[in-house]
Formats: sequence, C-alpha cells, structure tokens
Amino acid sequence: MASDVRIGARLRAARLARGLTLEAVGAAAGISQGFVSKLERDQVSPSVASLVAICEAVGLKVGELFEPPPSQIVRAGEGAPINFGGEGAEEFLLTPGTQTDVEVIRSIIDPGGTAGDDLYSLDCDVEFVYVLRGRLTIILGDDEHELAAGDSMTFRGRDPHTWHNASAEEGCEVLWVLAPAT
Repeated sequence: MASDVRIGARLRAARLARGLTLEAVGAAAGISQGFVSKLERDQVSPSVASLVAICEAVGLKVGELFEPPPSQIVRAGEGAPINFGGEGAEEFLLTPGTQTDVEVIRSIIDPGGTAGDDLYSLDCDVEFVYVLRGRLTIILGDDEHELAAGDSMTFRGRDPHTWHNASAEEGCEVLWVLAPAT
C-alpha cells in the first residue's frame, strides 16, 4: 500500500525552527543527510526506527507529524491517515490530536508488511497491540512473538522492538494503543 500521507514539510519546518542542517539531523539520527532531504520532500518512506530517530533529532514527537481526526467521534473509515513508517501498512489515527493520555492507531498491513529490520522504541510507557484479523509477529528484544486474530500483547514502548506480517498471502489488521500519546 502506498501512503499519501505527507510528513516532509512538518519535518523540514521543525528542523529549520531549531536551526538544524540536514547534515546535523542525519548525524544525530544515524542516517544520511540525503535520506533526510528526500524524506522532507516526501520522496522516500522511512522505517519506523528511522522516523523515530529523525523526530528525536528535530525535537518532535512522532504524533505531531499528523493531522488529528476532525472531532472526538471517529466514525468508521474516518480516522486521520498517518504514516508511522515502515512498508506495506496503511495507518489511521483514531484519537484526536488533543488527546495526550492515549493514542489509538488502526493499521491495515499487507502481506509481508513491516516496520523494518531495525528495532525501535517509542516515547511511551505502555504499548498495546490487538490483532483484529490475520497474524502479526512482534520482535521484542531477542524474543519473537506471533499473534493471531484475537490475540493481544502489552509491553513498554521504550523497549526495542519491531513488527512484521510474515504471511505472503494474508493481510492483517491491528489496533495499537500507546500511553501516553506519542
């Protein structure tokens, strides 16, 4: 699934507001300045780990990159599209941007969709995932956990982790709950 979510302008504005160069952000995030430049022009899609590192380098919470849903009620199919990074996933923010206690994200993940190979951590105390359909593999440190429809998992968002849909044929759908909101 290709994402139409544009985050480049907000990343660039945050970088410039802090007086940072592309080189400085790349060095702080451990990626090339060329990648940062392409990301600011919405020409590449970062892994979750890369996006988290870039946001830290420019002083943003990842959630600040995305438009919140227009109201407190989010009707079916009306969640604000977001791009938390990774490949083969469509993501929707189900909580308003004014909500700082909790953030709920719905992800529809293609077969083979992934957050990337690199482990990442989020600036939240608790991360909860619930599999609505399909299967999702969570890699938490050295441990790998396969979750099926109806399964859930709770862990500290600050613990290094990543995820992927190992199926080559079946997509999956999950709800992520982050507290506090990122």
